Amino acid sequence: MKAVAFEYDAPTTADEAVGLLAEHGDEAKVLAGGQSLIPMLALRLAVFDRLVDIGRIDELRGIERRDGALRIGAATTDAEVERDAEVRAAAPLVARATPLIGHLQIRNRGTVGGSIAHADPAAEYPAVALALDAELDVLSPRGRRVIAARDFFTGLWSTALAPDELLAGVSFPVWSGRSGFAVEELSRRHGDFAIAGAAVAVQLDDDQDRVRRCAVALIGMASVPVRATSAEAAAVGVTIDAVDPAEVGRLAAGDADPPSDVHGTAVYRRRVGAAVVARAWTAAVGEARSG
Repeated sequence: MKAVAFEYDAPTTADEAVGLLAEHGDEAKVLAGGQSLIPMLALRLAVFDRLVDIGRIDELRGIERRDGALRIGAATTDAEVERDAEVRAAAPLVARATPLIGHLQIRNRGTVGGSIAHADPAAEYPAVALALDAELDVLSPRGRRVIAARDFFTGLWSTALAPDELLAGVSFPVWSGRSGFAVEELSRRHGDFAIAGAAVAVQLDDDQDRVRRCAVALIGMASVPVRATSAEAAAVGVTIDAVDPAEVGRLAAGDADPPSDVHGTAVYRRRVGAAVVARAWTAAVGEARSG
């Protein structure tokens, strides 16, 4: 199939892009890397009268440390993130998730902001943003505002963005001290979306190996990325040797509402989810212990 005919704009500034979104409202859609949107248009799963291509807006690209966080411009490609040493040092969870996104050709075009704004619950970046309590920098004709990741994902492929708002960048807080990170997922083939996955971060204290803080976010386990707060609450303040990874996984899966589809039943996804959480927890703890 082919997409329904549409108008195409290629602004060179963020203000120009926001102006186009304000002018055309629900009839317009932002085009970033296009790795999700273009197939949906081609299959006529989505129809828009106008596409606003932000790929030529340099101010929406870039990676920098800023105020205790790593800020990544929304139009920065996954491949740029994958190659960047600052990402590996400041936001290891982002670095671990990136190679799991599709294939190299997809990462060459796909963008950080595009993935997060698309809000696919089976994608990696939305779960990582949720796990790290990321803040999303948004532009509109009314100015700038910041949306916390926990408030951003409102449903399947839907977010808190208004029709005239543009995601400009994402700030991932930098974890310091004895911290460890891991992303684990199960997919049928390399490059496929995960049947179930987990992004885990763990920080230990300096004396008794107690869990100072932790984050467990689930991939593909509900209509939105899920933060497994029950698992986190059970682990915080406990010495790491007293935390059973399998129990962390069980509690995390209990926080999810997995779908049943052609790839697996809800029961199957819950079992897989528990297993990948346990595996990611073990890896993150091992890294945190090593300092």
